[in-house]
Amino acid sequence: MTNSLYYGHKLSSGSAEDPLLPKLIHAINHASIIEISVSFIMKSGIECLFNPLLDALDSGATIEILTSDYLSVTQPVALRQLMLLVERGARVRVFQCDHNVSFHLKSYICVKTKENCIEQGCAWVGSNNMSRGALCSSYEWALRYDYEHPDDSEAATEFYYIRQQFQRLFKHPATHWLTHSWIDAYIERYQQQSPEIIKLITGSFDISDEPFHPNSIQNEALVALNKTREAGYQRGLVVLATGMGKTWLSAFDAKQLQAQRILFVAHREEILTQAERTFILLNEQASTGHYHGQNKDLDADYLFASIQTLGQEEHLKRFAPDHFDYIVVDEFHHASAPTYQALLNYFTPQFLLGLTATPERSDQANILSLCDNNLVFERNLVHGIDERILVPFDYFGIYDQFVNYQEIPWRNGKFDPKVLDNAFATQLRAQHILKHWQEKKQTRTLAFCISKKHADYMANFFTLAGIKAIAVYSYSEVRRNEALKQLEHGEIDIIFSVDLFNEGTDIPAIDTILMIRPTESKILFLQQLGRGLRQSPTTNKQKLVVLDFIGNHQSFLIKPTALLDVSNIRDLVKKINHGTQLTEGCFINYDLQLVTFWQEMAKRYRINSEEEYQELKTVLGHRPTATEFLQKGYRLDKVRQQYGSWFALVAAQENNEQLKQLVQEFGDFLHRGIAQTAMTKCFKAILLEAFLTLDGFTTAPTTEQLASQSLLVLNRYPELKQRDVAKAEQHCQPNDEKWHKYWLRNPIRAYTTANQDGQRWFSLEDGRFKANFVVNASDREMLHQAVKELVDLRLAEYVLRVKK
Repeated sequence: MTNSLYYGHKLSSGSAEDPLLPKLIHAINHASIIEISVSFIMKSGIECLFNPLLDALDSGATIEILTSDYLSVTQPVALRQLMLLVERGARVRVFQCDHNVSFHLKSYICVKTKENCIEQGCAWVGSNNMSRGALCSSYEWALRYDYEHPDDSEAATEFYYIRQQFQRLFKHPATHWLTHSWIDAYIERYQQQSPEIIKLITGSFDISDEPFHPNSIQNEALVALNKTREAGYQRGLVVLATGMGKTWLSAFDAKQLQAQRILFVAHREEILTQAERTFILLNEQASTGHYHGQNKDLDADYLFASIQTLGQEEHLKRFAPDHFDYIVVDEFHHASAPTYQALLNYFTPQFLLGLTATPERSDQANILSLCDNNLVFERNLVHGIDERILVPFDYFGIYDQFVNYQEIPWRNGKFDPKVLDNAFATQLRAQHILKHWQEKKQTRTLAFCISKKHADYMANFFTLAGIKAIAVYSYSEVRRNEALKQLEHGEIDIIFSVDLFNEGTDIPAIDTILMIRPTESKILFLQQLGRGLRQSPTTNKQKLVVLDFIGNHQSFLIKPTALLDVSNIRDLVKKINHGTQLTEGCFINYDLQLVTFWQEMAKRYRINSEEEYQELKTVLGHRPTATEFLQKGYRLDKVRQQYGSWFALVAAQENNEQLKQLVQEFGDFLHRGIAQTAMTKCFKAILLEAFLTLDGFTTAPTTEQLASQSLLVLNRYPELKQRDVAKAEQHCQPNDEKWHKYWLRNPIRAYTTANQDGQRWFSLEDGRFKANFVVNASDREMLHQAVKELVDLRLAEYVLRVKK
């Protein structure tokens, strides 16, 4: 399709034969300035244009939108979605009509500039409001006026006049900036308007949309979440495979809890935007806001926050700990990072929901401890396929024979990017990929590449072979929404992408996935697989085809172990030898060269702590924690026999000098004071977690503070509290003196009394619970994290022991 702003006749005559929408989206995708003025905006209309407008903002375009409250027809939910664009930099104003003024404008202006001069320009002026009917199917006329060079031509003069009139109205005294408070006031007027009248005015039959309902698996999860709260839990983890509706589940759960103040936390902006749209669709009454970058909303009912920003102490303290009723932490597999832990330790909502797609218990072990070891609900890919929420797939593990990965430098868990880039840019490898793709592809392919250079190389190679292919990445010539539309409509065959489609993107039309890059983690592999597993009613997709190019390196074990749900190379080989059937309709095949390579690896496999540690690190994609090691079924007593302690093993395997120094300085406390201390109840672990929450290594807390915080921590473990706390203290409040005395008699006394070796780890000084060793400021953060890791381990061990 042309790179010009416009194509076709100057008149768009409407109906399904000549709709304005595709022409308008094309212009938006190539414009650097967009000016829209419409009387009415409906939910269906903003949904048609949201992604193109969002991509335009991300590409640096300037957007101004003018709408009105004329006859109170514009839908509040549409205005809430416009606020998402405002948060990204769009300028949106509302013309507020009085009884004597009407507002009937419908114009869409797009300008393409180069070096601040107009290169192209067009303006559609007609009868199309912003609704799906007006843009796609109704008989609506829109006449296009084009800018023409030179700048003083008659056409240019007319085009400038149209833009001047838009600006005159945009700055009119009757216009107001669109804000959530303006929408709140408008909702009262809108609710007094009859839906039948609105239909009559707009000719639109899409205003009474069907309410959103949970799918079968979401319904099960909602029941489980209610039960866990009834049992007294304040945190919980839900595991749902990619494509099964985690974000919608959180919105439905917040609604059933009747939460008024919601915080949704994620690490990527596209996840936050998608989540905000979802929550808006379910409740247009609530105001929404962002907390990241330049936008730091403090007053929104529903706040969508970047963990990189909100996880910092200065930002956390702008909110009261109990400010939010309900907190959602998406992609919870990232939650062991310090920024997440700071947030989890600070806020005290009615309920905190962790969401992840991590399928295996050993992968969940560390993050599960952050949700008080409360796994509420879990469904994997197989469940989704069996419930027909996801489509089945044919998976082909293909030997990447033209790259010798063992010769590529491996540093910090990754291949050297420059060497890898060069190894991928060869005709032999590209031809190998093309051959297999042509043999097995379906109609619409998404390919995952390692870099922009790699994506461009592959797109060019496929294009030269007569394939309609494009490369898409940040600031690529073709924008994301445009590429997906072209793929969906069959205008291109394959998109070669870099990082844009890993998460937060709904692309059901994809029926072939091409994986031609290494993957750093199980979760990334499953996210990429999940991009093609969604049902697609518009294309009637029956299955997904996956072509995964796997190399001769241990790091590629992430993929088959994730897919086949096994923990090590020997179990993988055994599973392949006995058949790889997952569920009905799915097919999995690995090239013989790969199976042979893995069999040779299995022969060399040795069971010792170092091998177990490194294998688990490869599978997880990060340094394993002690809890993950435990949940994998590995023996920590064997680690202690060989290395003396867990962190001695970690320091040796990571070759971490700072950690080695920490072990030398505090190893006795970490090992004997935490990892090996006697625990007939959970109290010592609870006390240490409270001590860390109060930042006790910086300022020793009073025993009253420690007891109070300990009960707040213990309340998150209702089963442990009921089991371990004496009946007389079961209903104590955090600040009760009765509880303070009980806690003094139990773990505080235990930790401040000398053990058999005469060692006391803590002491009481002036009513404060203080460490009996000096912790320099330079050691505090690492010691804090080490203690937290061992506290999580002891709680996990204790839970396993009492459940037997």
